[in-house]
Amino acid sequence: MAKRDYYEILAVNKSASQDEIKKAFRKLAVKHHPDKEGGDEEKFKEASEAYEVLKDENKRQRYDQFGHAGVGGAAGGGAGAGYSGFEDIFSGFGGGGQGVHVDFGDLGLGDIFEGMFGGGGRRRSGGSARGRDVETNVQISFKESVFGVEQILKLNLQDVCSHCKGDGAEPGHDFKTCPSCDGKGQTVRVVNSMFGQIQQAQTCPECLGRGKVPEEKCSVCNASGVERQTKEVKLKVPAGIHDGATIRLTGYGEAPKNVGKAGSKGDLYVNIRIKAHKQFTREGDLILSDETISMVDAALGTEIEVSTVDGPEKLKIPAGTQSHSDFKLSGHGSHRLRGKGRGDHIVRILVETPKKLNKKQRAALEEFAKIKGKKF
Repeated sequence: MAKRDYYEILAVNKSASQDEIKKAFRKLAVKHHPDKEGGDEEKFKEASEAYEVLKDENKRQRYDQFGHAGVGGAAGGGAGAGYSGFEDIFSGFGGGGQGVHVDFGDLGLGDIFEGMFGGGGRRRSGGSARGRDVETNVQISFKESVFGVEQILKLNLQDVCSHCKGDGAEPGHDFKTCPSCDGKGQTVRVVNSMFGQIQQAQTCPECLGRGKVPEEKCSVCNASGVERQTKEVKLKVPAGIHDGATIRLTGYGEAPKNVGKAGSKGDLYVNIRIKAHKQFTREGDLILSDETISMVDAALGTEIEVSTVDGPEKLKIPAGTQSHSDFKLSGHGSHRLRGKGRGDHIVRILVETPKKLNKKQRAALEEFAKIKGKKF
């Protein structure tokens, strides 16, 4: 389905001021927010994407010139991790991750939407028989973020004991009924309160609820069932990932203690950091770069060689090109994280004016000014 015009989405004219754009988005955000009764998630995401582009003068200028292709699909998406559309990839901890980021405080919506986006810890499902989640950071190159990459991570984790296989008992020895709870897994204590004596049941501190203990504790883990180990984890970073995004690997976190083989491992969260490139920057699936030409080449037209992530490409510069003009190299941008194909590479042309002229150059320019009929 073709994307709607951003001005149409916000119901503003193309000549609208930044204040008018901000007010229009504020109205739509309050109306359509998905956490509000009667809200519309798709319309909220659509309005957020439009606002992300139109509030930025540079992105707005490219959108006016090239349409949606000029802004790389606006990184396609709604605000915050909840709208990533991926099970295992989402924005991390309110950081600069993938997706549209909206400054609600600046819009006066802080009191309405406070606490809804990012910044909070990740919830853990399950009970006590689940291991701890683990978090790590990985840095990749600009080109790897465009095309994707596979890496092997070496992590020091609390994993199932290699000696007792998680049972907690020394190999060759069996288990016996816990003497503290008589195999019930719970102990009962009596406490005094204003209502009289009350019985409280609690997990047995000796067997930790299992009802049995090893006849002889494991000599490696001392019956905890876990030990520190260096583990290798294969990480596949998808093409088109953004700086600050997080990849979740389910079941690659730490193993829980004292539960034998009944527990489940936590998850591994990998925060992606992308090294800055000396020549390229990214906006969504769009790659941006600058090229400098002389004022003579700008006036007469020329052909230049432009560096892209795919290698050098030829770019024709028409006569009369002005400084800060944008030119598009279709299909040389980043792979799209959401969807097929690639974005474009936008080249901004900077026209260089010479600071020093020799006599012949000055004479030629003065002659040009006379022919032109006014000062050059």
